[in-house]
Amino acid sequence: MNLALLDGEPPIGGDEPSVATRSMRAIGTSATVAVTVPGRVDEALTLLSHDLQAIDAACSRFRPDSEIRRVEQRSGGRPLAVSPLLFESLEVAGTVAMQTAGIVDPTVGAALIELGYDRDFEQIPADSFFAFRPRPAPGWWQVGLDPNERTVSIPVGVHLDLGATAKAFVADRSARRIAAALLCGVLVNLGGDVAVSGPCPSGGWAIGIAPECTAPHEAVDQVVTVSAGGLATSGTTARSWVRNGRTVHHIVDPWTGEPAPAVWSSVSVMAPSCVEANAWSTAAVVWGRDAIGNLSSIGIPARLVSARGDVVQIGGWPLGADDNGDGRSAPDRSGLAR
Repeated sequence: MNLALLDGEPPIGGDEPSVATRSMRAIGTSATVAVTVPGRVDEALTLLSHDLQAIDAACSRFRPDSEIRRVEQRSGGRPLAVSPLLFESLEVAGTVAMQTAGIVDPTVGAALIELGYDRDFEQIPADSFFAFRPRPAPGWWQVGLDPNERTVSIPVGVHLDLGATAKAFVADRSARRIAAALLCGVLVNLGGDVAVSGPCPSGGWAIGIAPECTAPHEAVDQVVTVSAGGLATSGTTARSWVRNGRTVHHIVDPWTGEPAPAVWSSVSVMAPSCVEANAWSTAAVVWGRDAIGNLSSIGIPARLVSARGDVVQIGGWPLGADDNGDGRSAPDRSGLAR
C-alpha cells in the first residue's frame, strides 16, 4: 500500500489549518484520520481506534482469540451464529469475490500461511529457508452465509484471509460513522486504503501517491484530489519477504496459490468506495499484463506502475507530473515489464 495523505495547509490569509490529522499504528499498519473541523480531530481518532479494535477482534487471522479464528475451528461445515460485524465483513468479501470473478478470493488463507505470512507482517522473518507447497484457494463459494439467521459455515481445512477487503471495509465504515458523529468532513487512511465522507475541504482532499504510505511529502510521485468515495493502492513490493531464497509477496493468485507475478509494483484505483477501489487494485495485480485491458473495459480510473517503473494511467485517472516528460510514462503495453 502506498498512499501518503498530505496534511491540510492554512487557508490563504488565515492562521489556522483547515484540516487536522492524527495518526497511530493499528491492525498492522499506519492509520490516519483527517477532519475538516480541527477541534474535533482527537475525538475522530478515538472513534477510529474503537472501530479498528472491533474489526481486529472480529476478523484478524493472526489472533487465536479473534472471532473468525474461533468460527474456523468450531464450524466444521456447520452453521454458527456470528456477530453483525463479522457477518458483514464476510458478506463484503463474498461480494468482492463475485465482482472480480474469484480473482480476489477470501479463501487464500492457507496459501498465505504456506508462504510464511502466518503472523503480523512486522514479525515475518526477513528470510526463511523452508520450502513451501503452493495451496490453491478452495473457493469463496464454499463459505456458507445465511443472512436470515446470521450464521456462517466454514468447511474443515478452509482458512479465510480478509486482508483484501476488511481494511477497506472498515475505512469506509469508520469514515461514515465519524462524519455522522462529528458533523464534519472525514478522511480515513489505513495503510493506503483511503475513504472519505461528509463535506470535503475546498478543492478536495489532497492525496499523495508514494512508494510507502508513510512517505514524506517530498517523496510522493503524484498528488491527486478526492472529494468522495475511495482510493486504494495494492502492490508487490511494500509487503514482500524471502522464502527459501525466493522473494514472495502477500497478493496471491487464488488459482495457483502462488504470489501473483510481479508485473506491477503498484496499482492505484479510484472508485465509489474504498472496498471497490481495493478490490480492483488487488485484482489488477493478479491479472498482471491483462490488467490494463480488464480495468479499461469496466471504466476504472487507475494508475499502474510496472516493475521497472513505467507508469500507465487509464480510465480518466488525473494527469500528473509523471505524464509530462520525466521519462516514466509508458504509451502502451509494449513497454511494460514482462
